[in-house]
Amino acid sequence: MNGSAADRLRRLRWVLTALFTTMNAIGLIVLAWIVVNEDADRGTAEVTSSLDRVTSAVSRQVGYDGGVVSFALVNSDELNNACPQFAILPGGAQTFRPHLSGRTCVPMDTGVLNGLAADAIHTGGLVQGYQQSTDGRSVLVRAQPLLNPSGKYLGAVVASADLTDTESAHTQFVLLVVGGCVLLIAVLGFAGHLLSGRSIRPAAAALQEQEVLLAETAHDLRSPVAALRALAETAQANPDQRAALLPRTVQLASDMGSIIDSLLVRARLAAGVEQLNLQPVWLDQLVTDIAESAHTGGAQVTVTAAPTKVNADPTLIRRAVGNLLDNAVRYGRQPGAEAIVHITVYGGTVTVADHGPGIDPSTAADAFDRFSSTGGSSGLGLSIVRWVAQAHGGVLSVYNADEGGAIFELRFPQAA
Repeated sequence: MNGSAADRLRRLRWVLTALFTTMNAIGLIVLAWIVVNEDADRGTAEVTSSLDRVTSAVSRQVGYDGGVVSFALVNSDELNNACPQFAILPGGAQTFRPHLSGRTCVPMDTGVLNGLAADAIHTGGLVQGYQQSTDGRSVLVRAQPLLNPSGKYLGAVVASADLTDTESAHTQFVLLVVGGCVLLIAVLGFAGHLLSGRSIRPAAAALQEQEVLLAETAHDLRSPVAALRALAETAQANPDQRAALLPRTVQLASDMGSIIDSLLVRARLAAGVEQLNLQPVWLDQLVTDIAESAHTGGAQVTVTAAPTKVNADPTLIRRAVGNLLDNAVRYGRQPGAEAIVHITVYGGTVTVADHGPGIDPSTAADAFDRFSSTGGSSGLGLSIVRWVAQAHGGVLSVYNADEGGAIFELRFPQAA
């Protein structure tokens, strides 16, 4: 798999989002399916109840006297002119003139209804099912057989109810449920993305800081390791100089230890597991000490300092100023000449000026980004300086002097 561990962890966020959304979507779809079916059953039950009310009431109103079927009570009942409509049909059991209710709510084929009446008589029970009206609408039909006083079937009451409104209401309900599910899935997906991001962010930040730590360690240790190797090779080739080279070797080893400590502190601070060791620091004295102890390789380094106190972490300040000085010694010189660097400390600001070619204004804004250097280094030195400035509430800036050369300003808030 390509990319860093932090990148892979970020991609895991999308995997978790997809998994979270899919699981919730499955649950919602199952729930929606149950709700939709319950609504369909409820609609059917309501229509069935209305048909049962009609067939039961009408069957009690049908009169039978001496072999003559009477519909007098049926004609006087309000059900005769209401919906659902009904029909009293012989169904082949007995001969009488069929009765159709006074209101046609849905046009039905009388032959079909009479067939249902025959089925009810044949089975001796209720017959219910879906039929189509003569104009193509869906209709629920219920047939209840009629008994004469001697217990013989004389016909059946067949009630018919138009399902158009019920089906339309059910369709609207389904669309509402589907739309609600889609919206809810989208909201859950968005929430899942936020939650997965919150849960992964600390680990991703830690991994990123780890990668930065490794890169900065390689950058900062490259020069001391090269110098240490050169000293060792010199001592190996010239045994008589070993005593003179030993203190420098020890000092280099000590510097490397300090670099590693600073990098670890920077990584822990960035990860939020350690606080800055802020304390009152005389910036002028600290910078003067850094300049005096720096290995400048013959460069002319001068310091002009006025007393100024800041609240800062001296270890990080030492590292930031050291990086600025090292940068000026490396690149702040004319071809074939030694570097000339002047450091000024005043009012909480450290200014490092060199006599080199200066900095290209078009690339000045990117000079503090990691890995942006084109001068042969890995480009981490100035990015570390900027991070130290920001960690202390300060600012790092760079511009060119009128007479030539680059000027870096590292400003810190002054202590009260």
